[in-house]
Amino acid sequence: MSDKPIKGEKRAFLTGNEVVAWAAVAAGADIMFGYPITPQNEIMHYWTRMAPKFNKRFLQTEDEISAGFTTNGGVLAGLKAFTATAGPGNTLMQEPISMAEMMRLPIVTVVQQRGGPSSATVIYSQQEVTLTTRGGNGEGLRVVYSTATHQELFDYTIKAFNTAWKYRFPTFVLGDGYQAKMREPLTIYDPEARGVEMVPPYKFVGNPGKPGVDRPPTQLRNIYNMEEELFEVLVEQFSEYEKISPKIAEYEQFGCEDAEIVVAAHGVVARAAKGAVKELREHGLKVGYFRPITLRPLPVKELRDTFSRAEKVLVAESANGQFDQLLKYAVYGITTEMVPMFKPGMGINSEDIYDKVRTMLEI
Repeated sequence: MSDKPIKGEKRAFLTGNEVVAWAAVAAGADIMFGYPITPQNEIMHYWTRMAPKFNKRFLQTEDEISAGFTTNGGVLAGLKAFTATAGPGNTLMQEPISMAEMMRLPIVTVVQQRGGPSSATVIYSQQEVTLTTRGGNGEGLRVVYSTATHQELFDYTIKAFNTAWKYRFPTFVLGDGYQAKMREPLTIYDPEARGVEMVPPYKFVGNPGKPGVDRPPTQLRNIYNMEEELFEVLVEQFSEYEKISPKIAEYEQFGCEDAEIVVAAHGVVARAAKGAVKELREHGLKVGYFRPITLRPLPVKELRDTFSRAEKVLVAESANGQFDQLLKYAVYGITTEMVPMFKPGMGINSEDIYDKVRTMLEI
């Protein structure tokens, strides 16, 4: 039995679900709780194949609600616990995730988006953006990384564990059905060999000593008796979240300094946007590319600066405006025209975006 699942780094050719399982092992995850739903099933399958080799554990629960609550329980016991789901499973998990949000539990959830509403298709969409970024009946104090490539699935699954345990907010890796099922090359690695210091887990309950005597008592609550009491707790959480947001928010962009049109996209659609914008710029057209990597929190300052310089922003997404709503909220007051390119539950390729931009430029 090896204590290091990956020694150094090596090239691999994997499906996205395999990538997530390898990344979770590399990140030092202790246990996965889950319930089957397409297109994330193979995350569970590959995890259970690797678990015995590396002294990891797995529990299949009776449904997604149980998977979420047992993930909370694993974290309370001091384990790096995670789960994965999609579509209706993501809907069901919002109850335990809201509990984790209220109690500040560092759970990690991988979402491989599928079409909706309800069961819809098992293939692909970007229709779980609103659910994942805001979710539940709280205020959406969570971190959401939207990945575009298999390399990012690996990198940000590892990073999700560090972000969750460092800041104690529920953290998501938001992939999709295309990423889950397709294969592509990437580099897998031991994060510590690259100088990434993994944040260690710790127990929230069951610590030695008498609370209030030998150690401070642990306050873990998701029920409050009085309105004022809840308000006071939430105000403190809002303040903490606002303080850390600039440290967490990530994005990539190019060609935006002189852009007349900026193409905004996230996740796998950003791959198409990047390819289209590169080709458009090669033809001498002033088009830029902006992609938030974190959908929650968004890189608000950078979005506002970029969008305010452009004449128009093309928002491309495989949903009916969920990403668009996030952007408009972030850049409220800016007068730049935002042009929709919404294809809910459908893939968007670089030709689609290329043709749309040329139409906007009246070419």
